[in-house]
Amino acid sequence: MENEVKEPASKYNYVSPEQYLEMERASEEKHEYYKGEIFAMSGASWRHNVIVKNINTKVLPFLVGKPCNMFGSDLRIHIPENSLYTYPGLSIICGQPETTDDEKDTVVRPSVLIEVLSKSTKVYDRGTKFHLYRSIPTLQEYILIDSTFICIEIYKRLPDNRWQLTDLRNLTDSFTISTIGLSIQLHDVYHDVSFNE
Repeated sequence: MENEVKEPASKYNYVSPEQYLEMERASEEKHEYYKGEIFAMSGASWRHNVIVKNINTKVLPFLVGKPCNMFGSDLRIHIPENSLYTYPGLSIICGQPETTDDEKDTVVRPSVLIEVLSKSTKVYDRGTKFHLYRSIPTLQEYILIDSTFICIEIYKRLPDNRWQLTDLRNLTDSFTISTIGLSIQLHDVYHDVSFNE
């Protein structure tokens, strides 16, 4: 049975951001934080991990020697504009990373965020989470990769601050992560991913 990523479930009563960070830094599990509430995160499915591996295979070599870097789901992102602390599936940060304190384990101002969707996280990642992510002034692209069927949604910030959606559903389609100038085929994203399980 797959261990699906679950939509965060509230775990504690109100705590301050400082209390959250103290607990989180001592915890072996990951938790998100929003407006005084802490939400437990769970593991990811096989398909989720294969998709992340495939993205890494394409993006990481491309970024060698460039001013942007990609990080996995262990990098905590903070959005001061709305209080969210979260662990996106993948983050691309351009320029010198800006951290929140001397621990240097929490970053603000990513340029691109990528989430791999599961049955239990689709609504959250497309709705509430994207609404909160839009508060990040440096965020230029939000990419959602479905792990339950072939579908990639790319949201790009336009100059007037609106978001434009591109919805791709064919393995022959490709998309460009404009922030870094890299085009990727859906076939490569879904390589070795089986939907017959």
